[in-house]
Amino acid sequence: MADRKIIFIDVDGTLCNDNGLVPESAAIAVKAARKNGHLVYLCTGRSKAEIFDYIMDIGFDGIIGAGGGFVEVGDEMLYHKKVSEENVRHLVDFFNEYNVNFYIESNGGLYASKNLIPELEKIIYGDIENDPEAKYKKDNNPNHFIECLITERNLYRNDVNKACFLEPKDVSFQQIKEEFKNEFEVIHCTVPAFGDDSGELGVPDVHKATAIEILLKHLNMDAKDTIAIGDGMNDVEMFEFCELTIAMGNAKQGLKEISDEITDTHDEGGIYNSFKKHGLI
Repeated sequence: MADRKIIFIDVDGTLCNDNGLVPESAAIAVKAARKNGHLVYLCTGRSKAEIFDYIMDIGFDGIIGAGGGFVEVGDEMLYHKKVSEENVRHLVDFFNEYNVNFYIESNGGLYASKNLIPELEKIIYGDIENDPEAKYKKDNNPNHFIECLITERNLYRNDVNKACFLEPKDVSFQQIKEEFKNEFEVIHCTVPAFGDDSGELGVPDVHKATAIEILLKHLNMDAKDTIAIGDGMNDVEMFEFCELTIAMGNAKQGLKEISDEITDTHDEGGIYNSFKKHGLI
C-alpha cells in the first residue's frame, strides 16, 4: 500500500458531476481510500449549508469550505474567517441597487436576494409558467441547491463566509471587481450555468492552499503527502501547493496546464481511476 496520503477533493465538477450528483465510482473510491488509512478532505468553495447529506454520507475526514474560509476536522471547527458586517452591508446595498441576483453563504444557511430564485428556476428548469416539461422537472426532480435557499430574511448578517452573484445585466463583472477591490477577492464563478460573468466575493487572502497549510500543521503532516484533485481556477493555489495534482478531464484548460496529470471526467470515473493508478485503493 502507498504511504499514508492526505487527499483534497474539490466538489463542483470534481466529486459532483454537472447535475450536482456524485458518480457511484467516486463514492466507492473515497470509502476505499479511507479504509486503506488515507485521509480524504473535501476542499470546496461551498459553505457548510450547501454540502448536502448525500455528499457527507460518503464519509470524509473533514472539510475545507468557503474556498478556504473555514476548516473542520471531524466535528471540530479549526478556524473560520468571516466577512465584516460593514462589507456585507456594502455588498447587499450595491447588488440591490444594480439589480444583481445574488446569495450570501453562511454555515447556517444560504440566503437569497429577492429575485434570485425565479432566475435560477429559469436557468435550471426552463419556463415553469408556460412549459409543462419545465414545470414537471421542478415538481418531480427539484434541484437541491434551489430547495436549500432561504429567502425573505434580513441579508445584513454577521455570519457570512462569502457571496455569489449570477451574471449581471446592468453592471459589468469588471465594475463589480472595481467596486469591491479593497474589501473582497472577486473571482469568476465555477458554476457554468450561472453565466460567464457570474462571480463570487470572498475574504481577501483566503484560498484553499492557506487552509491546507493550517490543516497540515494541525495534523502534523507533511506537504509531500498531499494529493489535490480539482477542475476549476479556484483550485490553482491548491495545485501550486500540493505535491501531486490531478485535473479532471472536464477541468478548465488553465488548471490542466499546471497539473501533474489529467484524469477522466467525473462521469467517466476520473477519481476512481486516479486512486487506482496511485495505489490508494
